Amino acid sequence: MSAKPFAPTVLVTGAAKRLGREVALALAAAGWRVAVHYRDSVEDAIKTVADCASLTGGAAAFRCNLGSETAVRNLLPTVIEQMGQVDALVNSASTFEHDTPESFTFAAMEKHLRSNAGAAVLLAQALHTHMAERFPATQEQPATNTGAVVNLLDQKLWNQNPDFFSYTLSKAALEAANTMLALSLSPRLRVVGVAPGLTLTSHLLDDSKFAALHKLSPLGHSSTAKDVAATVLFALQNQSITGTTLLVDGGQHLMRFERDFSLM
Repeated sequence: MSAKPFAPTVLVTGAAKRLGREVALALAAAGWRVAVHYRDSVEDAIKTVADCASLTGGAAAFRCNLGSETAVRNLLPTVIEQMGQVDALVNSASTFEHDTPESFTFAAMEKHLRSNAGAAVLLAQALHTHMAERFPATQEQPATNTGAVVNLLDQKLWNQNPDFFSYTLSKAALEAANTMLALSLSPRLRVVGVAPGLTLTSHLLDDSKFAALHKLSPLGHSSTAKDVAATVLFALQNQSITGTTLLVDGGQHLMRFERDFSLM
């Protein structure tokens, strides 16, 4: 009797809490085994793993500092060793620290670029290598088994303002990488961006302010975590999408905001 195949496995970075957690839970509910990446949120990661495992029976936590190239290069092999395979990657983790053109420094730029763009590219490289090793192509039998990478971006890229300057630069780099990776890693991998609008509140916004800002869009509402997670799942499942970005923001990218939401 042949061994029972694994359910598809996805690595979700930043999956311990907030939007990454919502994405992880949605994918688990859809039948994916989830590798829950976290950096410092140990208790949150344990809870996310438990909640995902209750939905699919397959989840595990993996700690990694995405600012360290060595740590990032070791992450996917560690997931593969423990979970057997990886079929998809969702780059959700983000460093998000405020600066402006006036306060900009090389250090701030490098910190954001490492974790928000560089790590995503290295993980996509590693997934491509893994897929090629699992499903070697020949001249007679081209590659038919494909994996997918989804990069979480931001509607700020289509509606720019000077706030969170280094963060925005890093997301712009990741958006450009979408196109280049989609070209260079095909047909093994599809690469898709998902760009939410204002989705979750933070310590910078009280509930009433968040609710008011959430309504500032042509549709009268921005994205919810469920909207974003559903779009990530769609991007993973649709075999004909690559090299583009799906904006999930109620149309906020069509409006002009002089400041970041958190500072309005």
